Amino acid sequence: MCIFCKIVAGELPAYKIYEDEKTLAFLDIKPTTSGHALVITKAHYANLEEISEVDLTALALATKKVGALLKEKLNVPGYNMSSNNDPVAGQEIPHIHFHLIPRHEGDGLVNWPKIEYGPGDMEEIAKKLTA
Repeated sequence: MCIFCKIVAGELPAYKIYEDEKTLAFLDIKPTTSGHALVITKAHYANLEEISEVDLTALALATKKVGALLKEKLNVPGYNMSSNNDPVAGQEIPHIHFHLIPRHEGDGLVNWPKIEYGPGDMEEIAKKLTA
């Protein structure tokens, strides 16, 4: 049983901030910023490809509610929402979840670096993805 499933089952403690029938949100124990929250499904799915559409919808709606809570209750002007999908992308817990990271002007966090495509690269990738 994964760590998140143990939290859902009540076997491990968590600072829960939102819960409904299908989802749970709690504070990350190693936050990027104060208020960094994780939103998970109660059912176990390893990644985005495994999750049912019903549970994905519930996860998205819960993520929206938790984001609003962060803005309202912590007075943050915005947040980053992200999900690392599979270990190569940085997923440490094999249970689908979204990170909500509160942001403040000048907080020093850097978003992803930008790359530039070479001539014809975008066209080639688009062809592969639409073939």
